[in-house]
Amino acid sequence: MTDTQKYIKTVKVDEIPWHRLTTTYKRATDFPKYFDVLWKMENLEEVQKAGKEIAINIEHQSTLWHATPFALIFLLRIFEYASEKRESNKVANYITEQLLELFTEIAEGSWDMEKIEHAEPLADFSDMLKEEYLWSEEYDEEKDAMRYEEGQVFPDDLFYSFYYYSYQVLLLCKPLLDQLNDKRAKELFGWL
Repeated sequence: MTDTQKYIKTVKVDEIPWHRLTTTYKRATDFPKYFDVLWKMENLEEVQKAGKEIAINIEHQSTLWHATPFALIFLLRIFEYASEKRESNKVANYITEQLLELFTEIAEGSWDMEKIEHAEPLADFSDMLKEEYLWSEEYDEEKDAMRYEEGQVFPDDLFYSFYYYSYQVLLLCKPLLDQLNDKRAKELFGWL
């Protein structure tokens, strides 16, 4: 097992400073709450809301964000759990289908990134959590917006790492997709 795989398998949700990670529209502060809703698989309406909040905030028009690779770690775990329950739980089946779709969009964005010139990724997955890459402790919408206007928001190696490490998480889905023997999943992830 590589260091990256070990990190993906062992990191805990409370070890991630979600409130300091960017997403499409805000910070990832509420992600742990959304993961909990998905993990419980109880109320379809709540699951739909939580899933939508995560999905719109980790990928937008093939752009991935600082929170994306970290969110994918926990979404992978939820996907594994939901896959086990999908035959007996309609909500679990819904989650499995929705995560397949989301994973596909992220995999396609990662694949597209590989086709263009890019920096090398940071050496370790956890390097993306170094203080120099995290945003301020206190969320200030105006200051965050100004940071985007000032130019290069993310160093090239950090930005590419959003894609590289997201893809590393998705690679861990492949054995499960093969076990599911889901024709659609095999088509969507056949190139992984």
